[in-house]
Amino acid sequence: MFDSHEFYKKRLSEHIKETSRYLKYIFNGHIAIAMLFFISALAYYYQQWLIELPDDFPTAIIMGAFLGLLVSYSPVRTLLKEPDLVFLIAAETKMHAYFRNSIIYSFVIQLYLVLLVAAAFGPLYFASFPGRSGQMYLLSIAIVLVFKVGNLIANWWMLKVREPGTRRLDLVVRTVLNMVVFYFIISGNMLMAGITSVIFALLFLYDLSVSRKQAGIVWDLLVEKDQNRMQTFYRIANMFADVPHLKNRVKKRQWLVSLVSNFSVDKKNTFDFLYRITFIRSGDYLGMYVRLIAIGGLAIYFIPNLWMKVLFTILFLYLSCFQMMTIYHHHRTNIWLDIYPVDEKPKQQAVLKLLYQLSILQAVIFSLIFLFMQAYAGFGISLLGGILFAILFIQGYVKRKLV
Repeated sequence: MFDSHEFYKKRLSEHIKETSRYLKYIFNGHIAIAMLFFISALAYYYQQWLIELPDDFPTAIIMGAFLGLLVSYSPVRTLLKEPDLVFLIAAETKMHAYFRNSIIYSFVIQLYLVLLVAAAFGPLYFASFPGRSGQMYLLSIAIVLVFKVGNLIANWWMLKVREPGTRRLDLVVRTVLNMVVFYFIISGNMLMAGITSVIFALLFLYDLSVSRKQAGIVWDLLVEKDQNRMQTFYRIANMFADVPHLKNRVKKRQWLVSLVSNFSVDKKNTFDFLYRITFIRSGDYLGMYVRLIAIGGLAIYFIPNLWMKVLFTILFLYLSCFQMMTIYHHHRTNIWLDIYPVDEKPKQQAVLKLLYQLSILQAVIFSLIFLFMQAYAGFGISLLGGILFAILFIQGYVKRKLV
């Protein structure tokens, strides 16, 4: 007899074993040290900033928006796989325990986000509202957990709806309601918080009625959602170790491709062209590169100390270069490269050349932030220091790893 509870325990054990193997690579060595430095520096300057917090700082708006987004982002991890579309559909009526466990597991693994946000906003909350007790803040976090459960269940109900437009509209309305509820809670207007909570409860019951009208479970949607999340995890893990399960995404980005295609291409720079196109069209590299520039730029702009700004310039140059170097192995399983009528010796030089270009461009962008802030000494130090670091790191570390 099929026992969906036991089946879920087996599937969960396999999932934890697989993800823990890659997490060991992700949080090991260079990245762990860089993250520790980054978090420590942010925590220090966060405390310094709170000392001079203005009285009219919009704490309620910011916390309401973040907490609303936090509870709205409540995906259900079903751990379903593509073969389940064939083998489990027949057992749909016996899958209640499996999906119940999925919802519980999804809530548990998302608790760390709630704890991180609660810890991050705690100092801001007490600095903005010094008259409030710690119990009041704990009550607010407890309400966050209640809304987290509500949104998780509502998301599960809406996964029974096949129309994507209906699901998106429901998510948008719930997100706005969540933001408004927590804005009123943080600002101390409990009457309006109660009224908007009642409106959320009505929407919650409406989602239940909609789900009950559906024919059954949309198996292909559940598998697609879960596989997309696993592919996102694999793409992150692939920056630190080879991931055989990774399916590479390709995006057109024609206008960017046309820019690099204007350069002349002949035999000697075949790999130059290949890796430029790979960087632009792959779903992994360009987005990560832009995000690191954006986060690094914000850190450089808001951190007051000049030397800490320079250190963050070097830190984000290191992170970008360390993660972009995996492009060298991007085509390792592509047999079509073997028929290229070119020597493979320039392959390493092509990747090193691309890394030099990306690192120098990033150093220039960070240096321009110093120039915008009229920190002329920082401009010169970050530009020269960034270029020097890129040369030393690529020649001393990256070159030895590209084998």
